[in-house]
Amino acid sequence: MSSRTVDPLDTTTPDRITVPVVPIHDDEVRATVDQVRRLLADQCPQWADLPVTPLPEKLEGTDHVLFRIGDALVARMPKIAGAVDQADSDARWLPALASQLPVRIPVPVHLGEPGAEYPWRWTVVPWVAGTTPPRLGCDDVVLAREVAAFVRALHRIDPVGGPVKPPGSRGSALVHADEEVRRALPRLAEHDDGFEVAAAEAAWETCLAAPDWDRTPVWIHGDLQPGNLITNGDRLAAVIDFGALGVGDPAPDVAPALWTFTGAARDAYREAVGYDDATWRRACGWALAPSLTGIDYYRHTFPRMAEHGRRMVRAVVAELG
Repeated sequence: MSSRTVDPLDTTTPDRITVPVVPIHDDEVRATVDQVRRLLADQCPQWADLPVTPLPEKLEGTDHVLFRIGDALVARMPKIAGAVDQADSDARWLPALASQLPVRIPVPVHLGEPGAEYPWRWTVVPWVAGTTPPRLGCDDVVLAREVAAFVRALHRIDPVGGPVKPPGSRGSALVHADEEVRRALPRLAEHDDGFEVAAAEAAWETCLAAPDWDRTPVWIHGDLQPGNLITNGDRLAAVIDFGALGVGDPAPDVAPALWTFTGAARDAYREAVGYDDATWRRACGWALAPSLTGIDYYRHTFPRMAEHGRRMVRAVVAELG
């Protein structure tokens, strides 16, 4: 069973309503059920009588707290300052992109304002029933080709006027991530994470040596992790969480070959999504950089993410070794 359940409204199981015991980030601002109810009453009275249910910890990502509103809606509440721009970005760009994509994306039905002692803008989006692929990778060739088809469609959309990815973010030149990676390597050398730090550093050097993207920038999702893919009947039904959306180098959308797929599915995705060897090496870099920096960051607060990072490092080292 994957990490997203078809009916999370069932609250008979206690873990469906728990929240993380240890915050992932030191500066988290976690919205509460009471705050969401008050915000709905003030700003969305048409939904004020619907039940508000927090999603279980296993469905929570790194930067939002999620709440079901009735059986058809979800409130997305940023929990760190670095995620607060996503509400406006989603409201601005997703309606324009949705009609040009082959699967559903979470177009907001409401852009909320701060209130009820909650400091940031937030959104309400439709709930998409389904499951997610295994978080540590899956060998599903058909799904790999469907995700690649989504990526190709997204990359074909006219990028003129879209938000250019800033330095250091996925979709910018890989060199902007170098300083942070270099700082992480000595910390990783103090632990046994199942890979040689020297080999990881050599792989990083190989990625950095790849030529930069010098063609027209494209729209990218930037975070096609398993948890952001919703399947229904084992087929791709929706792509969610556009927090890394922008216009830039396509390499981060080639990287899911590594961080989402394994075995034959990895090869199928890489072949179906296309792009040249230089883009593949930059894609390896965008799989490697957040893994090297994230393992230590999430080591104690989000072990699942740390383990995903270890697997990515090993995969890239094997790919480029």
